[in-house]
This record gives sequence, C-alpha cells and structure tokens, in this order.
Amino acid sequence: MKYNPNEVEAKWQKYWAENQTFAASNNSEKPKHYVLDMFPYPSGAGLHVGHPLGYIASDVYARYKRHQGFNVLHPMGYDSFGLPAEQYAIQTGQRPEDTTRVNIDGGFDKEGNAIAGYRKQLDKIGFSFDWAREVRTSNPDYYKHTQWIFIQLFNSWYNKNSDKAEDISTLISIFEKEGNATVNAVCDDNIENFSAVEWNAFAKEQQEKILLQYRLTYLAETEVNWCPGLGTVLANDEIVNGVSERGGYAVIRKKMTQWSMRISAYAERLLLGLNDIDWSESIKESQRNWIGKSVGAMVSFNVIANEVKQSHVIDVFTTRPDTIFGVTFMTLAPEHELVAQITTAEQKAAVEAYIEKTAKRSERERMADVKTISGVFTGAYAEHPFTKESIPVWIGDYVLAGYGTGAVMAVPCGDERDYAFANFFKGQNGMQEIKNIFDKDISEAAFGAKEGFQLVDSDFLNGMNYKEATKKVIEELEKLNQGKGKTNYRLRDAVFSRQRYWGEPFPVYYVNGLPQMIDAKHLPIILPEVEKYLPTEDGLPPLGNAVVWAWDSVNNKVVETSLVDNTTIFPLELNTMPGWAGSSFYWMRYMDPHNENEFASKEALKYWESVDLYIGGNEHATGHLLYSRFWNKFLKDKGFAPTEEPFKKLINQGMILGMSAFVYRLEGTNTFISKNKIEGQNVQPIHTDVNFVNASDELDIEKFKNFREDYKNAEFILDDNGKYIVGREVEKMSKSKYNVVTPDTICEEYGADTLRLYEMFLGPLEQAKPWNTAGISGVFGFLKKLCRLYFDDNGLIVTDEEPTKDNLKSLHKTIKKVADDIENFSFNTSVSQFMICVNELSAQGCHSRSILEPLAVVISPYAPHIAEELWSLLGNSGSIATVPFPVFEPKHLVESSKEYPVSFNGKMRFTIELPLDLTKEKIEEIIMKDERTIKQLDGRTPNKVIIVPGKIINLVG
Repeated sequence: MKYNPNEVEAKWQKYWAENQTFAASNNSEKPKHYVLDMFPYPSGAGLHVGHPLGYIASDVYARYKRHQGFNVLHPMGYDSFGLPAEQYAIQTGQRPEDTTRVNIDGGFDKEGNAIAGYRKQLDKIGFSFDWAREVRTSNPDYYKHTQWIFIQLFNSWYNKNSDKAEDISTLISIFEKEGNATVNAVCDDNIENFSAVEWNAFAKEQQEKILLQYRLTYLAETEVNWCPGLGTVLANDEIVNGVSERGGYAVIRKKMTQWSMRISAYAERLLLGLNDIDWSESIKESQRNWIGKSVGAMVSFNVIANEVKQSHVIDVFTTRPDTIFGVTFMTLAPEHELVAQITTAEQKAAVEAYIEKTAKRSERERMADVKTISGVFTGAYAEHPFTKESIPVWIGDYVLAGYGTGAVMAVPCGDERDYAFANFFKGQNGMQEIKNIFDKDISEAAFGAKEGFQLVDSDFLNGMNYKEATKKVIEELEKLNQGKGKTNYRLRDAVFSRQRYWGEPFPVYYVNGLPQMIDAKHLPIILPEVEKYLPTEDGLPPLGNAVVWAWDSVNNKVVETSLVDNTTIFPLELNTMPGWAGSSFYWMRYMDPHNENEFASKEALKYWESVDLYIGGNEHATGHLLYSRFWNKFLKDKGFAPTEEPFKKLINQGMILGMSAFVYRLEGTNTFISKNKIEGQNVQPIHTDVNFVNASDELDIEKFKNFREDYKNAEFILDDNGKYIVGREVEKMSKSKYNVVTPDTICEEYGADTLRLYEMFLGPLEQAKPWNTAGISGVFGFLKKLCRLYFDDNGLIVTDEEPTKDNLKSLHKTIKKVADDIENFSFNTSVSQFMICVNELSAQGCHSRSILEPLAVVISPYAPHIAEELWSLLGNSGSIATVPFPVFEPKHLVESSKEYPVSFNGKMRFTIELPLDLTKEKIEEIIMKDERTIKQLDGRTPNKVIIVPGKIINLVG
C-alpha cells in the first residue's frame, strides 16, 4: 500500500462535494464563526502559488474551528466586474461576460488557449468552502442588490444631530415646516438659506436640485483622474507613478460631472471604529492618515478688487490659526475655481500654461514630490483679516483642490514647504519678505513646533503660546465674521462613476437633466449589449453605444435608445459603478446568497452578524477596507446591518515572491554565456521561464531555444562541466518575469496537501517570502513518513497496543503546539511540530491507534486529504472534518524523572535517571552506592557532594 496523493485527493474532493461537507447552516445551535477571504478578481492568467497563501491560512483556521464545534461559514466568490476584462474585450472583441465566465469555470479563449479556471484550481487545493453560497459580482442576481443599496444612499441624508443617515423624507419634512436654517447636515458648501414658505413655493425641479446637495450619493462637478488611454476615470489607488496601473497610460486632472458618495459624513465614525477592531496597527494608521483628522479654524480672506468687479472670498482651513500674523502670501491649487476669476490679464497666459502643465500630474505624484518647487503669481491680492494688508495670491501644485479648501495661507516662518516656496521665488513680483512671528531664529529653516515659543510681532497675540493664541484668534475672527473654529478631515467624498462598460449599471434615468431612481421592484437593470466597448465618437462612455438603453417610465422597462422622447421615455445613466461597489457588502450577501428579495434576510444577518476573521492583502487598506466600513455603517444606520463594523479581526498575508531566472546574452550577439563565465563580459541579463531551469539552476537549452523564434539559432557558452547555469533573483511573481509557478503543477506532482503544508511552512503568514520549489520534496517526504506510521506495503499496521509515556508526550506536545499556533496564526511553526512529532513517533516505533487516531485529527486542518484517508483506513465512517479536536492533557508533559549528568570534579562521567521527587539525601545515597561511582572514586572519599535536585550531581575531591 503506497501513498498516492492524486488518487487520495480526487477521492475526498469528490466526497466533500457530494456530501456538502462544508455547508454552513443559517439556523444552528452551534456557536457561529465566520471566516472570510478577500475574494479574487478572476483573470485569464489564473492562480499562481502566491495567491492561495491567505486562502490556505483561512482554511486551516476554518477547519480548526469546525473541529472545535463551531458552525463555520467559509464562503468564496468572485469580484468579477472590472477594467481588465473590459480592456481584454477591447483588444480581442470578446464579450467581457464570456471571458469572465471562462476565467472562472474554465474552457478555451478566442485563440483556442485552454484556461484552467479559478474554480477548478481552487478545488484542487482542497479548500473547505461552502460553494453553495458562491457569488459573482457581475451576475444580475447579485448586482440587483448593489443597485438597491445605491438607491438607499440616494434616498438618504446625514443628520449631524442624530449622527447617522436618515431617510430623505425626514429632511423634506423639516424643509416644509422650518426651511433649512436649522438643519445640521453633511451637505454641499455654500447652500443658500430658505424658509418653509420659500421651499413650499419652489418648483419640483428646484426642490430636487436642493435635495441633491444633501443626498448621500449625489451628482457634482469634481476634479477626477482622467485617463484618455483607457477612456475612464481612475481612483487614486489605480494610479502608480503618475500613470495608470493597468497599461501605464498618462493620467490628467479633469473636471467632470460624476456621481459621488459622501463617505466624508462618516469620517469621525470611521476613525472611532478603529478602536473597536482587531486589526494591525499599520493598517489602522494607514486609515487614520487617509481620513486625516485635523483641528483648527476656517479663515476667510477677502480678495482685493482689481479689474474684476465681483467680490470674492478665499476660504482657508488652517491647523495653525495662531500664526495668522505671519501670513506673507497665499497659495491656491491650480484647479481652484477662483483662479480663473481673480487672475489678472497680465498673468493670464502664465497661469493658464501652468494649469495645463499641472493637469498632467496625479494628486499622488504631487503629494509625493516634495523637492520640486513650482508656482505662478495670479496678479491678485487678498486682504489680511486683521492688519488689512495686501497679501499676494499664487497658485502652486503643492496645494490640492480636494484637500481642505484648496487654498493655503502661507506662513513661511512656521512651515517648511511655505518657507521653501518663499525662498525660491524671493525677489519676484508678488512674493513678499518672510515675516518672523516667533521668538526663534528662522534664518536657516522654518520653526514648525507647537510649543517652546512665544509669539512676537503678532498684535493682540504677542507673548502667547500656541493654545492661548489659537483660542484668542478664533474669538476675534468670529467677531469679524471672517472665521470660526473647525474640525477638518482629509477624507474626500468618493467619486462613484466610471466611464466603463464592464461594471454595475446605475438604476438611474434623467428627466430634464435631473436624476430619477428606478423603483426597486424593477431591478435589476441589466447591462445591455454593445457593439464596441470603447467610448463613443463624441466622447460618451461605452454605454453610449448601446442600441437598447432608455427607460420607459410607463411600462417600467428598458427600451430602444431611439425611442427617447423625454416625455415618457428617458435616457439612462451612461456611466457604470466602480469596482469597489460590489465588494462593499459582499460578506453580507454570503449570509443569504439565494434570497431574491433582499441582499440578506434579517434572520441571517442577526445570526452571522459580522466577519470574525478576514484575511487579505494590505494593498486594500485605504480602498476596499475603507469603503466597505462606510457601507456597513450606512446599512447599520438604515436598520439592515446588525453591527457597526464588518470585520472583527483582520490579517494581512505577505506576498510570496518569485525566484526569477536570468540568461546572459553577449551584447550585440545571439550568444548566451553561463553565469559563471560572465565576469568581465558585456552582457545583457534576460528573464527566462523558470520552468526551463532545474533545482541546480541548470538551463534546459532545448526548451529555451524553442521558447521564442529568435532563440532558435542561439549559441551557448557553457561552464567547464558542460552546463549552462542561470542567474537567480527574488522578485514579485509575474507572468512578465516568467517566474510564475502554478499550484496545478505542484498539486499534480506532489499533491495539494504538500502544497498546503509547504506554503504554511515558508514563514510567518504576514511576511513576504521567496518561493523555492526545491523545498517541496522535503514536505512530500514528511507526508510519506507520516503514512508509514499507519500502513506499509502490505496494508494497515495500526495496533490496539497501549501507548507509551513517550508516545503520549509526543502527541500532547503536538496537540498543544498546533492549537496555540492556529489561534495565534503562527502556521509555520505548526508544520515544524508535525515533523518533530512524526520523527519522534517513528523512532519510538509507535503504531498505537490511541495515538495515531487523534494525530490524524490534529493534522487535518493542514493536510485534509491524507487525514481523511487515514481516518477512513482506521475504520471510521464519515468525514474527519467535524470530529472534535483532541483535548490537550498537561499531565503527559509533566516529567516524573530526570536524567542527571553525574560529574567528578566538574567532568561528566556518566548519567543516571532518577525520580524527580527524591530528596537530596536519597539522591546522594543512590549515587554513592552506584558501581560507576565506586569505580571513579577508587577508594577515595569525596570532600563535597553537590546536588541540585532536577539539575546536577557533582562530586568534588
């Protein structure tokens, strides 16, 4: 009888599927435990060995919790909308729906290439997912609920008094009775006050426009990251080094009318909620920084009239109102709406040129670039609130339109960036001398501290410190009606529109340019067919190409676009929702995935509540994790979500890095020289496929020559032993680097249990670590050694013999270690303990059922297939998956005896095992009577006998 992993794993995967072994119940007397992975985007490239790392860890934990008697929900699905599928559709002419389905279920692409399919790859690794709960965000039965949540957001406003979202009808009721003067809401800036009489007299269209200024999702003209190459708006986290993460296309800043979400309404709650969840401090800090709470004052500077007749005010948020008498210039973001209005004719050309240049840099790039100093004087001046002095107004790209008010009151003596800007433009028209308001030297650098100074040359603030001056200046600003104390957040409202095809359609049609929600009973509004996935010739999003994309408000259905009459048939929204829409509530959909009427029933939501353990990459710290918390809090406000926070505990798995291989081509030739011969040569390193290289770093030359047409006639300079040795380097695993190792290959050769154990063995879960296939064979060898405890070539060799003390010690040491490790997510040290245990039991010749049966359960979370097989061979029926985890008994680790080293004058001569409960006198008596002692003393009497019970015995003299 031999261990055949392919046969064993296929058998048990089939058993699990047929018996729905891992199905979770929404109505169980067992305690619940919800274990979730960040679900994958299904690309055509499929899984590489880095992808399953977090899934294996969560699976080990989920299986362990089942052994502990929990009703475990461990689902899986696909984040299947997104830009990659759309770009692939543009390049190949295939429907994103078709390519996405093939990527998930397997099949063949347009070129006839076989696609393994995510589902089959995941199944081969033996995950305990409840596949009956699978979701795909691109399925209409899923995004129906995404559309429904959007409608709820549209029909809600944020009441600061109750500190939660409320139905828009409650706001309308206030308007009808009191107007808006007393409304304390998160809303647009500069809303005009109106009375109840005025509100009731407004036309319906005017009322709708006003309500849009309060709704939690709203239309507004905003600065966005526009990518002409992709024809869409990009989120900040989709831009790397100023270009699109996908494709490397240029990105510019552009104003567009977009749907936005008032995530800013939840800024304080998002901050406070971080105190109640078990996440790493680094992720929490990332979110705190992104939210960016700051306490200070809003200050209004009046623009001094020049040729512009209108009066303008520049509002500035500052965390240092105490430094107001040190203001020597102001800086506006180039995109600030006042720039065009206040710039003088003399400066217009320079300002416009600067704005055009700045539009090509992303906000992230501008924030990161602290060395480059650039700006232009607008020619305009503002008036200091207290001194009434003229302050020149500049524009500079270090100020961002979306942060604060997009304007800075520059105090060079107290801020390094203002200091550098002032010195760079020193002596130019529009740049005044730096004014020092601190009793400190600023000849070399600004003084930015909030303590250890007194203010000087600051009028009524002279002699005050930071706290005193801040309080006083706010009081004086309020008297002038030119400022007030304020808490500000860096967090901006989230742009929720994408000029893409492959995304959730908005349930929105337009009447006279104003958005109307489609009644929820008519959802889903299904993505229409289009001929082209590119924007239209006149620049509309791809849905502008749809032939059937208009809303019949009488028959409540989507009809042909040509029928639009703006009377009963109206145009539908052409943008689609962003990728984060579907992933912002999916954990709740898993709770009740087949519910057609609700995203989840109240009963299911009450039972599962929230995710107990969430595992995924830290790249989602300020994207998905922030948006999902926002939606969860909103749904809690509206009485749907049962908890304030969606994810109790979060673990970020590290990245598995690839071990790339390089060949070395002599410059200007088609000759490749072995790594050991390249010294002194002018060579070009080129990535080669790691599958052409063996464990000794030797290249299979024939495979390499057949890799590409231009390599067919390549020549090779080999080592003296006739081999071509490649270079090695650890890099990110990527198809472009040809260093991808697929789990399928490992599973076929060594089995999924080997892959699972090896990935856990590589190192701590949260650290990055390089993949080295050479280590796989050792883990495979361990599994074969494990099997030899249970059976040999002739069959089962397990006996009913009583276990020895050492057998029990080895087992219970392992039970304790593995249980502790799983609870602490230290999976790598568990694998080490398994190896130690099997080595010990093998050396002990243990084949006792009372040891090997619980051992199979202990190893089951890590190597479930072989555990199931061993459990079955031992004569047990059913799956091992829910068998209780063995109970650790401390008594088996308590030592009853000690092997003492016996020394003579400090030199150890022999050992003796004695009970630990012996007294010093009894130990001495036994030692003195021992034949080996008598022989060593040779008739002498020792001067001293030193005995430390449990440690040493030493005879001196």
